[in-house]
Amino acid sequence: KDTLLESGGGSARAGGSLRLSCPGPAEFTRSIPFMGWFRQVPGKAREGVAAIDTRYGYTAIADSVKGRFTISLDNARQALILQMNSLSPEDTAKYYCAASQNPNIPQDATLEPSKYNLWGQGTQVTVSS
Repeated sequence: KDTLLESGGGSARAGGSLRLSCPGPAEFTRSIPFMGWFRQVPGKAREGVAAIDTRYGYTAIADSVKGRFTISLDNARQALILQMNSLSPEDTAKYYCAASQNPNIPQDATLEPSKYNLWGQGTQVTVSS
């Protein structure tokens, strides 16, 4: 219970799409006001991709993926989804689902990994040209 397990990673060609998912706030025994997707490549810091305020639906999207990636919860709030379209090789990374119990994350800080205390083990996304 209260574990994050990502699914949906894999390989895609440039221009293609992938959809990642992990358990949503309805699957937790504790309150989860914020959830997000992060990615990391070897030798680089983990970066925020997209985040959502699960109470009100506000979202934050990194500039590098804006217009291509969307974050959402399914209708039952049982799944957090990252829809990735128009993929490029620069999107190749390990993608992590994260959750925060902190209800007071400032809107301009929701993409900061340090604000999240629950993490999945990650799923690899590889985009070929």
